[in-house]
Amino acid sequence: MLLKKQTVWLLTMLSLVVVLSVYYVTAEPKTTNQVTRQEKEKESAATKEKASGSQKIKLTTKSASDEVFETLRLERQDEMSKKQEELTNKLASTDLTPDEKSKAMDEMKKLTETANKEQVLESLIKAKGYEDALVQADGDEVVVTVKSKKHDKAAANEIVKLVNQELGNTPKLAVEFQSN
Repeated sequence: MLLKKQTVWLLTMLSLVVVLSVYYVTAEPKTTNQVTRQEKEKESAATKEKASGSQKIKLTTKSASDEVFETLRLERQDEMSKKQEELTNKLASTDLTPDEKSKAMDEMKKLTETANKEQVLESLIKAKGYEDALVQADGDEVVVTVKSKKHDKAAANEIVKLVNQELGNTPKLAVEFQSN
């Protein structure tokens, strides 16, 4: 029995989608969702804002435990998994045009690149001597949460420089310090 080229192509693409889905489901988590703004405002003890050109830097000090960081990471991971699943379903759909599939694939690559950059930034910040760090990049907004005893503008500027080196200049950048 001969299969048409179109059928072979479809089966190949579907098997690729299944393999990628299994990979993303079983892959070790790399990112998580961020806590809502209302929760962050409730925990906020002090807020300082600094405007430099078109860039807005927000410095916040809070009290936190290791559980907060783990919760944030898990939520961010869940959100990323949902987005990847949606994109995988889009790619598996036969209703989409090749351009729409290409856009979905580009979005998936961008999502993965952002997650990798977040992880690299977290490692760089921890290497600077901070206890823990959580970087949440969402479009043009970046929130960096650092667990540290040192809460000053100099430390925030050091973190801002690291973020700008890795991600480029971001219009909205918030640095939040959480004490033990």
